[in-house]
Amino acid sequence: MARKETSENPGRLAQIAQTYKMTRQADPRIGLVIAAVGIVTFGVVLALGFLIGHPIFAGILGALVGLLAMAVVFGRRAERAAFGQLEGKPGAAAAVLQNVGRGWTVTPAVNMNKSQDVVHRAVGRAGVVLVGEGNPNRVKSLLATEKRKVARIVYDVPLHDYIVGDGEGQLPLKKIRATLLRLPRALSGPKATEVNDRLRAMGDMMTNMPIPKGPMPRGMRMPKGR
Repeated sequence: MARKETSENPGRLAQIAQTYKMTRQADPRIGLVIAAVGIVTFGVVLALGFLIGHPIFAGILGALVGLLAMAVVFGRRAERAAFGQLEGKPGAAAAVLQNVGRGWTVTPAVNMNKSQDVVHRAVGRAGVVLVGEGNPNRVKSLLATEKRKVARIVYDVPLHDYIVGDGEGQLPLKKIRATLLRLPRALSGPKATEVNDRLRAMGDMMTNMPIPKGPMPRGMRMPKGR
């Protein structure tokens, strides 16, 4: 058990260090900001401790609260930097959807056009959510087509659709997760699974993609099963 915990800690520390390096590239002042937050928080709590006559207890509490404040600020600025790096890149919405959390099953690129405008699908206890990214005018037609497909298969399930962007009536990339989590629950867990299975049976752009016929080119290997 001790060996397992020891092996996990270096991995977590390395992940934090990597996240810090990536964040610093987009936010060069991140180190100064989180250090200032920790020092100011510690100083405020310690000052309150002197006022009430318990400086030692306040010092310990201030250190803990300071570390917590640093972690919160670092997490938020790291998240902001990550969204900044994803902004405008193809598949950004799918990457965010796949990190919404438990209870959601995401299928990227259920519909796509030649201009690489794309619609992703997420199924959860709130129903079916379609998220389009690309040119808003072209994405609207893609969403309309996909909504008709979904309505034919699961007509009795709530259906929500969004277009990712910063324009009027659009959903910013950074607000995708919060928006989905705020949607009212309308389905039970088994029902959500059933809905997703029915939609998967309908197929999508990836599964419906034609496979070239003819002999396999020389030197090409089939992928090994896991």
